[in-house]
Amino acid sequence: MPIAFHRVYLESAGYFMPGEPVSNEAMDSYIAPLNRMSGRIKSRILAENGIRQRHYAIDPEGATVFTNAQLAANAIRDCLRRGDSDLSAVSLLASGSSGGDALMPGFSNMIQGELAAPPMETLSVHGICAAGVSAIQVAAQGVEMGGHASALAVASELPSRLFKRSRFAARGYDADFDAHFLRWMLSDGAGAVLLGNTGRPLPGASQGVRLRLKWVHQRSFSGDYPVCMQLGLSADRKNGHLDYPSWHEAEADGALSLRQDIRLLPHLFDIGIHEYAKLVRDGWLDPDQVDHFLCHYSSEKFIPVVEDLMEKAGLVIPRSRWFSNLAWRGNTGAASILIMLAEFLETREVKPGEQIFCYIPESGRFMAAYMLLEAEAVHASPVAAGAPAAATPRDAANSGDAEAIAPPHDPDMAPQGLGQLLTELAAIWHDYRSRVWRTPVVRRLRNRQFQTADYLNWMENWIPQVREGSKWMREGAASLSEQYAPLAALIDMHAGEEQNDFQILFQDYRNAGGAVDSIDALRRNPGGEALNAYLHGLAATRDPIGLLGAIYIIEGTGQRIVPALLPLLKASLTLPPDAFRFLEYHGHNDEHHLARWLSAVELALDCDEDGRAEQRIVDTARRTAALYLMQFHHVMEDEGA
Repeated sequence: MPIAFHRVYLESAGYFMPGEPVSNEAMDSYIAPLNRMSGRIKSRILAENGIRQRHYAIDPEGATVFTNAQLAANAIRDCLRRGDSDLSAVSLLASGSSGGDALMPGFSNMIQGELAAPPMETLSVHGICAAGVSAIQVAAQGVEMGGHASALAVASELPSRLFKRSRFAARGYDADFDAHFLRWMLSDGAGAVLLGNTGRPLPGASQGVRLRLKWVHQRSFSGDYPVCMQLGLSADRKNGHLDYPSWHEAEADGALSLRQDIRLLPHLFDIGIHEYAKLVRDGWLDPDQVDHFLCHYSSEKFIPVVEDLMEKAGLVIPRSRWFSNLAWRGNTGAASILIMLAEFLETREVKPGEQIFCYIPESGRFMAAYMLLEAEAVHASPVAAGAPAAATPRDAANSGDAEAIAPPHDPDMAPQGLGQLLTELAAIWHDYRSRVWRTPVVRRLRNRQFQTADYLNWMENWIPQVREGSKWMREGAASLSEQYAPLAALIDMHAGEEQNDFQILFQDYRNAGGAVDSIDALRRNPGGEALNAYLHGLAATRDPIGLLGAIYIIEGTGQRIVPALLPLLKASLTLPPDAFRFLEYHGHNDEHHLARWLSAVELALDCDEDGRAEQRIVDTARRTAALYLMQFHHVMEDEGA
């Protein structure tokens, strides 16, 4: 749940960009291509990310011109100057960064020293893109609780020191794509905001407005996904830089190269939009009331991705309301949102009643951060301490477009009238997917510890479970009364298409080296047994409409989870391609199956006479998710839950 604030105001914002802007052509003077592959990567990445210029705190020879603490200190000075404020009045300094100039002491303490600031409370947040929001949240909480009348939040990044040519010399200028990628994406800069409780007008505002911070929401999914962006680990993530005999050897092995696994990035925006939809559903945000959307994205390539996900969720914020300075400021990591906010306030006029919504995804190990600010007339009465939350969560039944959130099958178009149902199912799915990613089998896959024997054991459990799928679907269709005849026909057709899928999986098992030569000799694990018994029992009841909830979870697993697991399986196991045919098939086709599921749900609701179909679908989806999760857990029951 977001942290709501009642008396925290943004009193000024500033930023500092080192040196003159560096064009795409001039980049070679600072971080020249290392080899022929590097040059091709540069052309490809710059063509996609939309960045035309950026700033570096190093000179063309690679010497540091500004330290990271100096960048942060200059941003703070700019912030205080714009607000006509005095550093002596500040009693809390919170910083966010992926790394200061020294491993210790803390970055905030180094900034305080650079400023020669008086004694104050400090906090250093170590992270990546969302670290700046964390610093803002800490500063806001200090003001809200009355501990501080004035607090500073600053974020600063200086990645260019990692990208200069000399750092790659130890490896003979050899680097893999993941290590090359970020050289053309990241740049240097710092941003700062001053928060206080006075509610004084924004500097330069012509209409006498103040800007109130309404809430901050952050959520980490680091327990669900492997590392995506990292510095300090070897390419295979098995060794940390301190595990090497020396830092020289760590450097030579690439453990001090900044890397990003771009294959994981689509998942980041998926979870981010789910969280956004939840904020809307719970009443913290109304997209129609958002006047300015400040979205931190690392590349313009991701704009249509975010737009598409918002559209499918039915929660679009028109592009005309978006603001980004990526093209001329570059991607400055944790500092990006503070620089963006400061430049937005510098160049745009904000009117009373307007809302500024900020979205910051972090790819390190997947986080999503959000902030909402609202402009108020200075003469308006401040919100008293202890008043209701700035945005009071409302009943889900009245959440409007929030209920149109798409389920995880990503259909081209969701039928009308399914808003409430799809919202509830999406919430079930979101929790289920997160839990699956923490099961022992997936944890072993993510840790690159998965063996062929593990894959064979999994399939031995799974094959007899898949074999039953078409059977309980046909039983369910046969249990439907005449009023559901069109639905029964559709389910029969789907069951017919999948009735031989288990044979494909069994052949994959044999191709992978499976020793059991008869399908009849295979047995489901306890989770699979429980799921099978539940579905057959339900299928035997009259009009088992709830089975559509089971299909949602099972087919959704094939469309969302399987594609994420398949690359991990291939990376871990030395097996021929024909050992993964079943997983390949479902990763490509379950999206179409779930599009058909939407049609089946529409048929079921059209024929529903007692008005209970939606609740039965939701209840069955929840139970199926729990049982399917049990099946995942029991694949490696010896490792525990």
